[in-house]
Amino acid sequence: MLAAVTVLAGLAGSSLASPFFSPWSSEELFNRAVTSSGCSTSGTASCTNTSSVSDLCCFQAPGGLLLQTQFWDTSPSTGPSNSWTIHGLWPDHCDGTFDSTCDASRAYTGLSTYWKDIDGDDESFWEHEWSKHGTCMSTLDVKCLPSGSPKGAEAVAFFNTVVKLFKTLPTYQWLADAGITPSSSTTHTLASLTAALKKGYGFTPALDCDGSNVNQISYYYHLKGSVIDGTFVPIDAPEAGSCPSTGIKYLTKTGTPVSTTSTTKTTSTTKTTVGLFVNCGTTGLMSLQTSTTKTTTTTSAPTTIPTKATIQAIQNGNQVGGLLSLGTWSTQTLATYTLSGSTSSLKLSTSKGTCGVSGGVFSCGDGDSSTFSAVSSGGLLLLAYQDDTSFSSDNVPSGSTVYAVNTGGDDDEVYTLSIIST
Repeated sequence: MLAAVTVLAGLAGSSLASPFFSPWSSEELFNRAVTSSGCSTSGTASCTNTSSVSDLCCFQAPGGLLLQTQFWDTSPSTGPSNSWTIHGLWPDHCDGTFDSTCDASRAYTGLSTYWKDIDGDDESFWEHEWSKHGTCMSTLDVKCLPSGSPKGAEAVAFFNTVVKLFKTLPTYQWLADAGITPSSSTTHTLASLTAALKKGYGFTPALDCDGSNVNQISYYYHLKGSVIDGTFVPIDAPEAGSCPSTGIKYLTKTGTPVSTTSTTKTTSTTKTTVGLFVNCGTTGLMSLQTSTTKTTTTTSAPTTIPTKATIQAIQNGNQVGGLLSLGTWSTQTLATYTLSGSTSSLKLSTSKGTCGVSGGVFSCGDGDSSTFSAVSSGGLLLLAYQDDTSFSSDNVPSGSTVYAVNTGGDDDEVYTLSIIST
């Protein structure tokens, strides 16, 4: 199971006598990595051709049905608490069957120092992903590489593409935007999970479960051009995953949440450091010597508790009102809450009195006092009760209509509650 991987290519002076790096040094390998295939991306997408295609360097076949798969590992807990992790990129045939381990001569070894897995199977995991799946991609065949490419350059291109594609698929955030966050007790329907993911992705992915616990997702694509630099065209999953229709648990992971990052490009002649970094959900692509450099701005989720705040309801990525002084959900003017304690032990009160949970219902002013917590997620500080950030109501309020706030996501309208400092 993938946990944290760090590949450092600035290895001047090191000596690695493995087939992956020979006959060039590792620094030369990454500096000469293939970044352009020379293929057009305006042609027919894989699996959609009506006649045979002769140039399989620019048309992915027969494995033209591409799956980008991600893990949600909780036993043992793997990666940040607010990010799924990479499994791989798989080339299935257009009918769902697949080839595997297509070229034993390119099953490169010697990666264990630089590709790390939490279970200790560093080398076997990464070699498995490349040798089983990467070697079956026609557009990554050695004969398709530019003349003079170093041995193993196509494997570097494969991992580079996996990372780039993964960065476009923020599974955790898409679920959180719909009010679906990890919990040890809340259950979900398959329809609610796939609807949230389809809203972000545009198409329906496939979810796999270990029993009732969701643990893997697969996004499906056709491809225009080469795996190296082609256009991935998203499609609906051609078949469902293994999750049941109801009673699905999205369990909590331990670990430090990662911050959200936005990246812009500026023109520069600066020589960048060479490296490929994949750290659970936080990824940075391999930087090569180029006239383009990245300017990165990182926005971290809040980690301190404000003393005064409003509590806003977030549903499907949008604010839909928030909490009044009695603890009810409304679209009217929000109440100011007084907060004390820490992110792991939080007390709330309003002008009506202390806030608590009784019989699964959140309220303020009834004399109840409960301990809450606050969870950083997607740049927001979310209120949680018994480690669950999901809250729900019978309906969505409007005008003067208000609804009781229930803990967990068992009612029709599920949302999260964001703490906003005043």
